Amino acid sequence: MSSLYYRPIPSIDPARPSDALTLAGGWAWFSQVEVLSRAAPSRLIPATELPEEVKTRLTAPRAPLASMDFARPNLMGILNVTPDSFSDGGMFDAPDAARVRAQVMMAEGADILDIGGESTRPGADYIAPELEITRTAPVIAAIRAGSTVPMSIDTRKAAVAAAALAAGADLINDVYAFCHDPELANVAAQSGAPVCLMHAQGDPEVMQEHPEYQNVLLDVYDFLAARIAVAEAAGISRTQILVDPGIGFGKTQAHNLALLQRISLFHALGCGVLLGVSRKGFIGRIGNAPEARDRAPGSIAVALAAVAQGIQVLRVHDIKETKQALALWQAVSGEGGQHDA
Repeated sequence: MSSLYYRPIPSIDPARPSDALTLAGGWAWFSQVEVLSRAAPSRLIPATELPEEVKTRLTAPRAPLASMDFARPNLMGILNVTPDSFSDGGMFDAPDAARVRAQVMMAEGADILDIGGESTRPGADYIAPELEITRTAPVIAAIRAGSTVPMSIDTRKAAVAAAALAAGADLINDVYAFCHDPELANVAAQSGAPVCLMHAQGDPEVMQEHPEYQNVLLDVYDFLAARIAVAEAAGISRTQILVDPGIGFGKTQAHNLALLQRISLFHALGCGVLLGVSRKGFIGRIGNAPEARDRAPGSIAVALAAVAQGIQVLRVHDIKETKQALALWQAVSGEGGQHDA
């Protein structure tokens, strides 16, 4: 028998039915659910007909994680201390420039900073952990010396994560969900640090050559469910896990859009959901913006569409612009929880 998948159909309409359920303890509600299967067409059911375990996962408030409150949208500011990242490579790889950029994003309202020392853009080369540590740990330590802002380390390597946590990082953001370096799960478990597990197909060097899926939405969901199980087996609580469908990581434009159109499915994993689309290539292609720096409007449009589906964390380059867009979106939609960071 084929497995069933339950996608809540979120709404933020003020005319909320009396039998509607709150999505993940946040700002959206749902009264209908799309039931998906690999073996049959999708169908709609009332939310009241959900299996009890599924209903609990879809409605339970997400526990705070790295000081983020998931009853409202959160902004994760991207700080790449690399010479070759696709959008801002070389702009902040000097420690002083990185510290200044961190201060700017904090002033603009970032809820958490994501520090990365290895580019994972399509075609990027692998770098040794020692080099990645020299890029990231001093920057994290310098930011921590002057601020209590939460920070995540964007890495797939256990040694890099351990050094970052020792320097003051709060969260491990692994774009390979412990597949690249299984020891990373033990580092997280032993430190008590929360994690973000992302889906990626293939290493950066080759991931965009021929990405293929039977059903990209369900394949990514199953992968993340399996990686959550690995994390739990290592001793990491589900309440300490974020998930990320990995837009652009081994995916075509059609794959990206299919995930974004039904991204609310991932709430059924019972974790907070992070989305990183900022300035990515498909935004440039659809929005006619060849240069990454010109993609803020398209990035914000996709981010707001995701927030309307209850997505709790947006990983972005443009904090100030995204925060302003969120404030206006919340005001005109009647959504009650204001972004007050």
